[in-house]
Amino acid sequence: MLAYRAGALIATIRVIAKTALRSASLPVSVPVVVGWNLPAASKGFQIRTIRVTSLDSSTRMADIPENEDLEILPGSNDHYGGVMVDMKEQMEPIKFGSLLRSSMFHWRKQGKRGVWIKLPIHLASLVQPAVEEGFWYHHAEASYLMLVYWIPDTDNTLPVNATHRVGVGAFVMNDKREVLAVQEKNGKLRGQGIWKLPTGVVDPGENIYDGAIREVREETGIDTEFVEILAFRQSHKVFFEKSDLFFICLLRPLSFNIQKQDSEIEAAEWMPIEEFEAQKFVQKNNILWHTIKVGTAKMDKNYAGFSAVTLNPVISKQQEKSYIYLNMRDVDI
Repeated sequence: MLAYRAGALIATIRVIAKTALRSASLPVSVPVVVGWNLPAASKGFQIRTIRVTSLDSSTRMADIPENEDLEILPGSNDHYGGVMVDMKEQMEPIKFGSLLRSSMFHWRKQGKRGVWIKLPIHLASLVQPAVEEGFWYHHAEASYLMLVYWIPDTDNTLPVNATHRVGVGAFVMNDKREVLAVQEKNGKLRGQGIWKLPTGVVDPGENIYDGAIREVREETGIDTEFVEILAFRQSHKVFFEKSDLFFICLLRPLSFNIQKQDSEIEAAEWMPIEEFEAQKFVQKNNILWHTIKVGTAKMDKNYAGFSAVTLNPVISKQQEKSYIYLNMRDVDI
């Protein structure tokens, strides 16, 4: 019953506010709920009055008094004039909506630009009040949803969600000119007897060459070391409308006894490269055909791929290493 009355009160106030804002000729006073508490003695709302002088949002915000007791959501400033709100504690949706409105008033007056709200999965009930205040989805991960709002009356310059997935393929050849080949137990090629190279997707926070080494070890049990990126491919609308970057890595084998991954791999073996290349599937599959050509060019000729060079951290707090991949043969580092 209390939640119902609170919701009804807020709905009434919003109607009053909208009606008042339609009047641009006379200043009006609009009651706005900016937060509440419910101690046993009072059981009431804290209601504050702000003064509205025009229909312009920036002018209205300038008339909000600087009250030290104005309750807003906890947030931190980002590097681009915006605010990041990282919600962690439980909160009732009605209270969250009220605090969000008062926070938006406050941030508008401060001249903030983008507002980001990170909601963990256990606070999914707060999504609706945020959307009702004009926020939209930016991206989601397994444990949280990120919502965003652009305050200025200008073009939205907030960065879009990640646009690409990163994949890797491994070209591994031994001294007998045999390539490491696998048959997949799942996916589109299942049961067709087609041999392909080990491939996979780079994990979050994983370097490209580490991803290639890991995929080979997982699928075949073969330990390798990274030599070069031979080439890469970009394609679009591959995975849930995302684009895809696929890096072909040359790896040098450090072991040779195959122990295939039973859950994902039907078969794995060292296959003569001529036999691998002769497959009809390889002849028709552009990326596999090009991979074989560039791989043999590296082994037999003077083809130069891209080696990994460690970069100094751009940000002082950056702890993970980053790399630039370049042609070491033709550049003096």
